[in-house]
Amino acid sequence: MKINEVYTMNCVEFMKEMDEESIDLTVTSPPYDNLRNYNGYKFDFDNIAHQLFRVTKKGGVVVWVVGKKIENSNIILTPFKQALFFQSVGFNVHDVMIFKKRNTPFMRSNAYTNAFEFMFVFSKGKPKTFNPIKVPTVRTGFEMLVTNRKADGKIKKVLGELKSEKVRDNIWEYAVGLGGTTSDKIAFKHPAVFPEKLAEDHIISWSKPNDLVFDPMCGSGTTLKMAKLNGRNFLGCDISEEYVNIAKKRLKSVYKQTKLI
Repeated sequence: MKINEVYTMNCVEFMKEMDEESIDLTVTSPPYDNLRNYNGYKFDFDNIAHQLFRVTKKGGVVVWVVGKKIENSNIILTPFKQALFFQSVGFNVHDVMIFKKRNTPFMRSNAYTNAFEFMFVFSKGKPKTFNPIKVPTVRTGFEMLVTNRKADGKIKKVLGELKSEKVRDNIWEYAVGLGGTTSDKIAFKHPAVFPEKLAEDHIISWSKPNDLVFDPMCGSGTTLKMAKLNGRNFLGCDISEEYVNIAKKRLKSVYKQTKLI
């Protein structure tokens, strides 16, 4: 497989042709629970999980962005079933993160608005790369800080320094829709586009420049685009030729922006 290319192919068959332990980071979102019609295509979850484990490098990471289906007032717990299966094939569940939608339109008549999806971070052993994104702190300077409680439950304080920045928490909030998800209008010919900033933040967090970033169900090519813009190599495939053509058009605009062609 040539890197920095997008292929039209079933992702399981595609990964079978890939070298073992060749991928540094995967960022993908599967067509879960038939919540969207991806041109009628289905996906073979069990074999995808097995193949992702095979092609992921030791210390590599898979970011699995997945939502939950609500059917007859019953939440289908597919995301958790999938996480347990990833664990059973050998991945660590390194983190369970939340993608909060800032402007979600999905209202429920008898429950609170569903405004988030899961972002499972699976690692093959301990992650070899972590570049934490930081945010400003409200206060800085020295003060008495609470230490971690021990088994006795007593609260103890020690003098410590509050830095000007802290590591971001694991609930990430993004606007969705045109201008939030992306400004690429062509991307919305795909039925489920996740925010470019979401992909970018994971790429920054779990990979280094020149690492190989993979999306086995690349859809409109968001992961591939943001990998390229952040100095990473990419590899993508999708079973739909229509979606692959969308991804290629988005990538072509990136090459033009960066004067690579």
